[in-house]
Amino acid sequence: MFNFLKSGYEKIKSALSKTHSALTQRIKALFGKPWNDDTFDELEQILFEADLGTKCAASFVEHLRSQLRTKPTNDIQEIIKIFHDHTLSILNKASCKETKQPSDGKPYVYLIVGVNGSGKTTSIAKLAKRMQKEGKTVLLAAGDTFRVAAIEQLSTWADRLGVEIVKSKPGSDPSAVTFDALTAAKSRGADVVFIDTAGRLQNKTDLMKELEKIRRVCGKVIPTAPHETLLVLDATTGQNAIDQARVFNEVTPLNGIILAKLDGSAKGGIVLSIYQEFGIPVLWVGTGEKTDDLEPFDPLVYADSLFSIDNQ
Repeated sequence: MFNFLKSGYEKIKSALSKTHSALTQRIKALFGKPWNDDTFDELEQILFEADLGTKCAASFVEHLRSQLRTKPTNDIQEIIKIFHDHTLSILNKASCKETKQPSDGKPYVYLIVGVNGSGKTTSIAKLAKRMQKEGKTVLLAAGDTFRVAAIEQLSTWADRLGVEIVKSKPGSDPSAVTFDALTAAKSRGADVVFIDTAGRLQNKTDLMKELEKIRRVCGKVIPTAPHETLLVLDATTGQNAIDQARVFNEVTPLNGIILAKLDGSAKGGIVLSIYQEFGIPVLWVGTGEKTDDLEPFDPLVYADSLFSIDNQ
């Protein structure tokens, strides 16, 4: 177990290594000389470029200002610790997004949403693999019926993992696929169901109607479903992820976020920006292409990886 946790820590640390290096070096250079108002303006720009976003970057700068008024210092260790502790204070706030439980124990239903290309289908496969390791039986629902590629990709993952999948012809009604999948999951005694959905942000009205219908069908087959609605975001899209989170949170209440592709060119600060803006917790982070490259999000590991001098 210890080796597993250590492996997860190393993956997160590696994924954020570029951001960590850039932040610490630039902050060290900035506060390695007497600081003034211009210093804080430069700091806000540095944080913004790390994908903290305008509001979040400003809050970090103001927090540092208040701390340095009380105890002026140029000690980079102390300044980075202020950032580290402020990061934890944001991420450790209780989320307002409560999950539900199946009335009779199972199946537990995940509704997975996100724009096309965000890593949604791969993230479903990674979660399914984790559930399998816990000894749970998994069923996939190919609810993104508007893209042939989405159905084929999810089917390929189902074959690789050896899990059941319920699908239909391209262009079919996603809610009908959902109904069939949940009915099958109940009759077959499946523990977990993952429902893939389309991510067409081009027409928010259509997206809203479609997801609302899927949610209604879930509730008819399993009264408390969906038990969690998770949004998959591509970490490399930066501030565009904020806009996606806003739209999907308006369309359907989100319980959490899967941050995919953190191993790419992501800057990492988007985690803080999303949580501060919406109070939606990041639950999982994707750190690679393999099915094992999915880690539970840990605020302390994140803070250690992003804001530390030696990053140990």
